[in-house]
Amino acid sequence: MSWIDLRSDTVTQPTAAMREAMAAAVVGDDVYGDDPTVNALQQRVAQLAGKEAALIAASGTQTNLLALLSHCQRGEEYLVGQEYHTYRYEAGGAAVLGGIVPQPFEIEADGTLDLAAVAKRIKPNDPHFPITRLLSLENTHQGRVIPQAYMQQARALVDAHGLKLHLDGARIFNAVVASQTSLAELAAPFDSVSICFSKGLGTPIGSVLVGSKSFIARAHRWRKMVGGGMRQAGIIAAAMDYALDHHVERLTDDHQHAQQLQAGLSKLAGIQVDPAQTNMVYVHFESATAAEQVHQQLKQQGILVANSPKMRLVTHLGITTEDVQRVLAAFQQALA
Repeated sequence: MSWIDLRSDTVTQPTAAMREAMAAAVVGDDVYGDDPTVNALQQRVAQLAGKEAALIAASGTQTNLLALLSHCQRGEEYLVGQEYHTYRYEAGGAAVLGGIVPQPFEIEADGTLDLAAVAKRIKPNDPHFPITRLLSLENTHQGRVIPQAYMQQARALVDAHGLKLHLDGARIFNAVVASQTSLAELAAPFDSVSICFSKGLGTPIGSVLVGSKSFIARAHRWRKMVGGGMRQAGIIAAAMDYALDHHVERLTDDHQHAQQLQAGLSKLAGIQVDPAQTNMVYVHFESATAAEQVHQQLKQQGILVANSPKMRLVTHLGITTEDVQRVLAAFQQALA
């Protein structure tokens, strides 16, 4: 039985052609700055994002951590959404390793933060309070593309208060394709952007942080301190370079598969399904027990999904149109 894995787009396998590009990569010692494939990849991503410089790292968690550590000193704070990755899903690294204080906010239905509420929580210059230094946002958030007009409003807010603006753009290429907007335009309001390649772009490892030359120089020092120097990292950079050439436009396929899933699931009784903008479909069950039953029945049919009353189904380059039909038939059977 062939397995269908909808738990995340991180489960993708490198294609045969990507493996060939990795095997053929010209490499050097990146800690010395001698890996030509890494250097070329960093320059390429910086140019695509409209920034001065870029830095490769092992993961999106690491590039986000490097950004927070580079923007904030100990005892300073960053403003962030309760469900944003930099707050909820990165093990508190900024606080543990950097002494940086998070100020979380509830997230609006569209994935944004209420900027008026954010403004009220920016601390005055008072020794009782941590120093507010940074606002951290996401695009996409739970599969939603955040409107660029909102990002411009966030930029105006941080400028008015002398803050910096970071974007966790783990799936920003999904936003690029869905909104038909360039990476440079989406990245323009931000002082730094973290871009993950091991999700929709299908590389086995790797993220890139972009920003100004001085910012990336600080991030480079932090990367060394947290053990992120990867020596002959050109084999990773080659996969990322291949993904930029071959796996960006095909994200449209993932979005179409998600929309097909959403349309088919919406016809079934016993669940509620959110509209799909990019490559994620959220299915809401009446109870955790109902979700558990569907989870188990799908697993028996070779389909892996999250076990949650708010079930996330993520399409990726390993999912075909035939897989979508198989998943819909399995859901129909499980809910009958």
